[in-house]
Amino acid sequence: MQANDIFTRLRQFDAYPKTLEDFRIKTFAGATVTFISGLLMFILFVSEFNYYLTKDVNAELFVDTSRGQKLKINVDIIFPKLSCAFLSIDAMDISGEQQIDVDHNMFKKRLDLEGNPIDEEAEKQNLGDKSHEFVNAIKDPLDPKRCESCYGAESSDQKCCNTCEDVREAYRRKGWAFSDVSGITQCLREGWSDKIKVQQNEGCEVYGYLEVNKVAGNFHFAPGKSFQQQHVHVHDLQAFPGQKFNLTHKIKHLSFGKDYPGIVNPLDKTDTIAEQSSVMFQYFVKIVPTTYVKINGNVLATNQYSVTKHSKIVSRGLGESGLPGVFMMYELSPMMVKYTEKQRSFMHFLTSVCAIVGGIFTVAGLIDSMIYHSARAIQKKIDLGKAS
Repeated sequence: MQANDIFTRLRQFDAYPKTLEDFRIKTFAGATVTFISGLLMFILFVSEFNYYLTKDVNAELFVDTSRGQKLKINVDIIFPKLSCAFLSIDAMDISGEQQIDVDHNMFKKRLDLEGNPIDEEAEKQNLGDKSHEFVNAIKDPLDPKRCESCYGAESSDQKCCNTCEDVREAYRRKGWAFSDVSGITQCLREGWSDKIKVQQNEGCEVYGYLEVNKVAGNFHFAPGKSFQQQHVHVHDLQAFPGQKFNLTHKIKHLSFGKDYPGIVNPLDKTDTIAEQSSVMFQYFVKIVPTTYVKINGNVLATNQYSVTKHSKIVSRGLGESGLPGVFMMYELSPMMVKYTEKQRSFMHFLTSVCAIVGGIFTVAGLIDSMIYHSARAIQKKIDLGKAS
């Protein structure tokens, strides 16, 4: 008896009283509401489950105290109107001096005016344009101890000019224009002039990476051979008299380090059209050192960046007004961003699922009750109208 009394008292706390099956009424509207609410529950459950499977990424801000690191610059840029024979690539630090101890793996690929590759293999590019791209293989063996003429540009430091590049360098030191190569044996032998003419109406794709010292500086793509003259970085354009340089370019990719999930590189897939020849494009890049800690504990040290752009028309190829080319000036932020991946809380996921099921079930019940009672009230009025 006591056990039955206890169960009887416990039944009084039942918040979900049941009705007999005979007193339950099933309607078409109720079935429709049930189907729709079940579909909504399933969709929201799948959405919440997908959200639970993603990683929660927390961002923190620190002062960057790292020292002695290298900055890796990944670049892929297309010049559809500028030949590879004209382009040179340089990396400089903030003082204007050539970057030292630079590890690079840069390549130049010749393109036709439609953007299709001409050569199957790309040619590795040396920083500072040593003009290796101009020199063809010499078919006839030459005496390695020969001393050929510099055509009046000899100096105490350079008395022999055995290659076309040696003659160009000697002319540059004298300040002479290197425009007519028809009488220079070394250039004729190496096919320097012919190669320039062949590549006259071509484009160029430059891609690869640079690893430079982690200090402010710039790297740029500009026509002509580069050199230092009284601590000033200049490009020799005397070999291309009257040449108009179209600096239209497309940046396929530019990043500073490895990619991490969610990174946005603002210059990727950007096209810039030069409305006139001899335009100087300047990109001012602000690099933010970034650390990404994955959920398994692996740490990825990389960088993200923001950029502003400026362009101007230079009146001369070389001078105070500037140099035609694409210049990337970068500086490093003193602050570092740290992203940390974390697994989302299972209890939060469970709470969200319960809220979805309970909320939709309750709202569906209210809607079904409203439809049922409204239909009954309308039917009663119709029946009363018929009776009268």
